[in-house]
Amino acid sequence: MRFDAKAAKQLRPGTHMNFKAFPGLRLEAAASRRSWTYRFKSPVDGRMRQQKLGEWPAMAYATAIAEWQNVRARRDAGEDPVLTRRASNRPVTASTAESYTVRKLCEDFVTGHIERYRDSLGAAQSRRRIMKKIAPIAGLPAASITRKQAFDLLDGERQTPRNAAILRSELGAAWDYALDAGRIPEDSPNWWRQVMRGKLRSVGRKRGGKVENVKRVLSEDELATLVPWLSKLSETISDVLTMYLWTGLRGGEIVAMEGKEISKESDGLWWTIPKAKTKNKNRASATDQRAPLVGRVEMIVQRRLGLYGKGYLFPTADSRHIPQKSVQAVVWAHHPTRSSRVRCCDRNYLCHIGRRTICVARPALCWLLSGVRTRWPKLFSVTCCRASRACITGIDTIRRNANGSRGSVSVACAPSRPMAPKWTK
Repeated sequence: MRFDAKAAKQLRPGTHMNFKAFPGLRLEAAASRRSWTYRFKSPVDGRMRQQKLGEWPAMAYATAIAEWQNVRARRDAGEDPVLTRRASNRPVTASTAESYTVRKLCEDFVTGHIERYRDSLGAAQSRRRIMKKIAPIAGLPAASITRKQAFDLLDGERQTPRNAAILRSELGAAWDYALDAGRIPEDSPNWWRQVMRGKLRSVGRKRGGKVENVKRVLSEDELATLVPWLSKLSETISDVLTMYLWTGLRGGEIVAMEGKEISKESDGLWWTIPKAKTKNKNRASATDQRAPLVGRVEMIVQRRLGLYGKGYLFPTADSRHIPQKSVQAVVWAHHPTRSSRVRCCDRNYLCHIGRRTICVARPALCWLLSGVRTRWPKLFSVTCCRASRACITGIDTIRRNANGSRGSVSVACAPSRPMAPKWTK
């Protein structure tokens, strides 16, 4: 194919000239120059790239063809010349089954899936967990992992079966992601879906030398001791822990409470938690959550509304609101086994135990209303809200009735030993 120098001179800025005999070779025109370029699809990631070869007329047509052949040969060999230049001339080639390691596979999974569909905190925790646990096999080709290697890695985490089960699930998803993306051969087995299936089950937690596998809740006596102890903590921590006990809501929802979510209605103060802040934020059928604020919680919210208005009600100096883990860290620091001066009344108390206590104390009410639920769902919802109000209001009697003695405590609407009701036909 002959080169038309006259046509090249007449090219307008922003236009280019193609050469059918040399696919991808172009002469592009700018306001002050004409440049030879090679446009190609990267063998590394499949994206379109453009490599400048030189400028015309300093680089003649024949010289541009020779340079085009050189760059194209590198591209055909699996190298991306553009990425190589960006990486300080270190060759960047397409991954093969031998060069695609377990570390690279997990990195692609975390970047392409987990960080896209999870919040930043959860994604960071998953990245940290996966990258730490795969250390023994991180440098091995992902397609060459054997059943024994998968078993040995999971068996090494058997002392923490719950964490091992999570790791097994995440690695299984990572291998599925790599298979779907074509980054490992289609016949590569996903051993993580088969190895130790159903065998990573927790036997419980060891407390005082005994293994317990039941969900712990606080008794009336423990509540009578715990509630007065909250006043010994800082105001923010005390308010958050009180919210756990009086509302039964999740800690992540409590610390992110905003004044604009609070509304004064005919039957009292209500908190409307946006769906985006709840655990079910990714469920299409989920809606905003409504919670009544009564008793001590109402006083806390009213006081903080006066201080912070429509913004976050639990702010800190270095973040929008106090992190949930900071609250638990304070509780842990005050355990009797620690060196804190203000020790917690119960060495086994955790923030979530307070939430579980109020949630387990209420099933009997919902059980009695189960017949109403099937026939009149709207009435059931309203009645449960009123029953919840009565239940959490009753806890407010703990401090008033305790009087320093555990024997005179009464909790409205809560059995002496909270437990789920036995369902009968």
